Amino acid sequence: MSAEAVPGVKSLGMKPVTMATSSVDEFAGVLNGTYFGDKFDLTQAYGYVKYAGTMWTLAMARKYPDLKFVVMSPGNTKGTGAPDSLPAPMRFMLKYIMMPIVFPLLGEMVHSLEVGVKRFADGVSEDRYKSGVFYASKEDKLSGDVVDQSTFYTDLKNINYQDNAYEAIHRFIK
Repeated sequence: MSAEAVPGVKSLGMKPVTMATSSVDEFAGVLNGTYFGDKFDLTQAYGYVKYAGTMWTLAMARKYPDLKFVVMSPGNTKGTGAPDSLPAPMRFMLKYIMMPIVFPLLGEMVHSLEVGVKRFADGVSEDRYKSGVFYASKEDKLSGDVVDQSTFYTDLKNINYQDNAYEAIHRFIK
């Protein structure tokens, strides 16, 4: 599971994840929080952690070619409990202003819980979704059809970055 926060969403001011080297130590810093230092930003950290998990999964697909590893974003799915852990002002904005009013006005920026769940089910069960690929909404969107994110976010194709994420994660799960 990943998110459109990895390649970023320009129209919402979300920048793509960019790391200096995508080294093992950088990935480990993201996972233990030290990467962000005193400038911790919840939305930035979200994208970086999703990036680490995505790259780890892409590495797993190469290491275990007989298994299917599809990375799928549910998209911007209303009706989940995700906003409940946010600070009160952010939670209010997301639940009562952004999801029901602003995102629908922007087009292809929000969809139902059923659509988000269907993305996962399709990713696992349909042959058109290939192992070792991260699928999410089209560039600068949070809903609508899913596409291979590596077509516009090329870091996903870097097997060294994938292996570095794999190694960093395994520092924590030994």
